[in-house]
Amino acid sequence: MIARHSATKRAFLRRIAPLLLLPLGGCNWVVLSPAGDVAMQQRDLILISTALMLLIIIPVMAMTIWFAWKYREKAKAEDYDPDWDHSTSLELLIWSAPLLIIIALGAVTWSSTHLLDPYRPIERVDQARKVDPAAKRLQVEVVAMDWKWVFIYPELGIATVNELAAPVDRPIEFKITSSSIMNSFFVPALAGQIYAMPGMQTVLHAVANKPGNYEGFSANYSGAGFSNMRFRFHAMDEAGFDQWVAKVKASGATLDRATYIKLEQPSEKVPPMYFGGVEPKLFHAALNMCVQPGKKCMDAVMMTDMHGGAGKESAHDVEGLRHDGTIDVGGYHPVEPGKKGEIAQPAGMTPAADRTPAAQGHQAPGQQDGDGHGGGHAGHEGM
Repeated sequence: MIARHSATKRAFLRRIAPLLLLPLGGCNWVVLSPAGDVAMQQRDLILISTALMLLIIIPVMAMTIWFAWKYREKAKAEDYDPDWDHSTSLELLIWSAPLLIIIALGAVTWSSTHLLDPYRPIERVDQARKVDPAAKRLQVEVVAMDWKWVFIYPELGIATVNELAAPVDRPIEFKITSSSIMNSFFVPALAGQIYAMPGMQTVLHAVANKPGNYEGFSANYSGAGFSNMRFRFHAMDEAGFDQWVAKVKASGATLDRATYIKLEQPSEKVPPMYFGGVEPKLFHAALNMCVQPGKKCMDAVMMTDMHGGAGKESAHDVEGLRHDGTIDVGGYHPVEPGKKGEIAQPAGMTPAADRTPAAQGHQAPGQQDGDGHGGGHAGHEGM
């Protein structure tokens, strides 16, 4: 009877065992099995830290069970001492072990903080190969939008939306900013996350070592479309990357300022888009929040402020000294949202402000008057 009951219990456990693994079904182990050397070093930090902590946790939990069993009431342990209150040997053991672990964690943290600084160019392709000093790094400029990612390859003259590619074993330098709200650029298979903030530039260095199709996304909540703010990262060999670049260039589209302003309008689940050409210094304008026509670049305004102002000769153009003054931002405003994935189109040349500098009798920086002369202090412009 007992044997039959035991067999029935084992059969029941075998049937429900798969159900016990269901909570792990949503887990993605890419962080522990990445494709880039930087991410692998970060994975090693997780494993080292976990192992060091387990050196304390496992013995403590084991001794807790052992003491509870040994000194239970029915055991009648011979060395039971209810009046015990101090042991120098035990105190040394209790405090020295955590202290040594903290010292080890501190050393690992200090070294890795410098070696894996995202702003520091990587010095090795993988554990066995150093980066060739003469090797050219792939430059990628990243702009986080609502809710999509724009990638600009300044040296190649191309740009994409929600699709990123790079050749394996070539160091990559990302320059990252945001067009509106703070996001976080994260490709778990490649490297750690780093924030994308409007008006600021962050930098991330990484390298991919294994070909594959990996996911990237924003790891910082940024509104209604946050869940769908994802893109694909393709790591491929040099020949495959060259073919991908040729495919992007064959699109014939150009990412100019007008197109950028359209992309800035909030949209979700935007499919990959290719641009075979990019307007020069577009990322600089995005970083300094002056893509809109007539808007003063932040770096130019800060430069003017640093020198104590623009002088009395600019008194006629005080609007031009402001970054977010009353200016004509190009006439674009959102229209009724279309289908998911569509980019809203401009709805006519409606000024974004009731009064533009021209309407007030003043000129926006770089704007020409009727005689063809430039107004304001366009020479101070960042663009």
